[in-house]
Amino acid sequence: MIRFLLLLALVLSFNNSYGQLGFCNGSKGDPIFQEDFGTGSGYGPRLAAGITNYSYVTQDPQDGEYTISSIIGREIPSWHSYSPNLTPSGGKALIINAGFTAGQFYRTDISGLCENTTYEFSAYLMNIYNSASGACADGDIPVNVKFQIWDETDTQLLKEGSTGAINSTAFPLAEEYALTFKSAPGQNNVILKMFNNGEGGCGNDLAIDDIIFRSCGDLTSIDAGNSSNMDLRVCEEDTPYNVDLKATPDNTVYQTHAYQWQRSLDAVNWTDISGANQSNYTVVNLVQSTYYRVKVAEDSINLTNNLCSSFSEAFFVQMVSVPTAPVSNGDVVVCGNSEIPQISVKAGVDEMVNWYDAPSGGNLLQAKSFNYQPDVAGIFYAEAKSTLIECKPSSRTAVKITLDNIPDVEDETIQICPNSNISLDAGVSGFNYMWSTGENSQTIQVTQQGNYTVEIATNLGCAVTREFTVNDIDDAQISDVRTDENSIEIIPVNIGVFEYSLDGVNFQDSNVFLGKPGGVYTAYMRDKSGCNTVSLQFPYISPLKFITPNGDGYNDNFILRGVETFPSSQIMIYDRYGKLLKASNGSNFSWNGTLEGKDLPAADYWYHIKIEGFGELKGHFSLIR
Repeated sequence: MIRFLLLLALVLSFNNSYGQLGFCNGSKGDPIFQEDFGTGSGYGPRLAAGITNYSYVTQDPQDGEYTISSIIGREIPSWHSYSPNLTPSGGKALIINAGFTAGQFYRTDISGLCENTTYEFSAYLMNIYNSASGACADGDIPVNVKFQIWDETDTQLLKEGSTGAINSTAFPLAEEYALTFKSAPGQNNVILKMFNNGEGGCGNDLAIDDIIFRSCGDLTSIDAGNSSNMDLRVCEEDTPYNVDLKATPDNTVYQTHAYQWQRSLDAVNWTDISGANQSNYTVVNLVQSTYYRVKVAEDSINLTNNLCSSFSEAFFVQMVSVPTAPVSNGDVVVCGNSEIPQISVKAGVDEMVNWYDAPSGGNLLQAKSFNYQPDVAGIFYAEAKSTLIECKPSSRTAVKITLDNIPDVEDETIQICPNSNISLDAGVSGFNYMWSTGENSQTIQVTQQGNYTVEIATNLGCAVTREFTVNDIDDAQISDVRTDENSIEIIPVNIGVFEYSLDGVNFQDSNVFLGKPGGVYTAYMRDKSGCNTVSLQFPYISPLKFITPNGDGYNDNFILRGVETFPSSQIMIYDRYGKLLKASNGSNFSWNGTLEGKDLPAADYWYHIKIEGFGELKGHFSLIR
């Protein structure tokens, strides 16, 4: 689709090459004529008879031909392959391949003009030759178009102007050109003519779109008192409101001025204000937002026709309502030691929010922010104000931050006895509970090992989870009891968490007992949960580890402490070769390291103790000389 880019702002002056052309510098009316060459895709329709002497084709035109199309550069690769996208209408355009001789290529009649009125003629032009193609070996011919406005008799030239050279570019580029003229009294029709000022050849091919005629009037501004802005804002609490409006034309076009004030609620649908026909107008008892503008014509007869007059820009008297209270994005609950988050509210368009520490009055905590970051929990108040004008603020919206404490809990590992149950307790009361079993009481009963969790929650929704690991109880069994001269050690069959005792009353975690006298003992062993207790009776005799029979009174004889409690016991001493050296019962047994009165050499010797009802004890000791 052919569309064109406006290179510069439409009201900028052209350089000296375009001195004969010019835009309307004042206010413009609605288009009285607009040729946009249609919309859609493809080619056509052809121009009406008499508009051009060029030949119509349905492809890229050759010299002396034209087409109406939304596409270019199909058959002629040196043309731009696409078009800009910013003309008012878009759609199709008139594509001209200039003839070999300069001359007129377009003529059309314009009717419906208002008499004694200044008009602006404008059109968009584009050089469609792509300078980057290099197709013109000797250089391309610039586009140069002359515009003429004739009276309806085609005898009086009212205005003319030429574009000057429109050079080719390496990318699609369109530009709007315009000239102004004034209709005479009684004149309602004119003729538009366009001429190719350059001869045909390589280049000099153009596209034209949006040929527009519209009235041109003074640039009229409206002000209210000392305000030069095109709007006035009024607080709702100050209504009904009165204001004096003044229209000031710049006198660049009209020699005389006729006025008609209009009002609108949407800046689209306008109605005349009866009797408001002066440059000044007083608005009385205004209670709602309203747009005002003034229609200006050089002759009062043209005020009834929008095509024969011009309009000022709309002046907006905006009533600024008292804002509604901001809408809270929700109160916040802070669980335990979590960081205090931001709180926030929503407000209307063109409104800001201030935060306070009280529902009215109080201290300003933060200005112009929809969010607030408190340092502590509490209630905070958001107030909306207009950003357009200093007016009455809204009522305040309370946003609450509540600190919700949650209990400190620790995970626990416990054991369960075979074929029994055990109670699991959340450990804190007064909360809401949700166990992994689906139960919701503070305590539950379980009958098998596994992992159990309980979510402990407050009424405000803060929660903490406690985990219980329930294991089957360790099997308490005694493998052996080992003794030496100073200690008793109870040896378990399995590795586990057990308690040990020698009296069945006082239990300890350690399985070693020290400093016990010799005698008959019972070793007790149980699991920590007290599911099972086992016992084993054993004799405790404490033999010496070595003897030094040198007569100093220390360890001169091998004795068995505690054996005296077993009078029916039998004790035997052997050398390394198994030779029996001494045998006796357990009463007051002692051996001094001699055999038949002679000292035996330093060496290791073995003892063998038979205790009635307990079996045998064997071991060895050293004789040191």
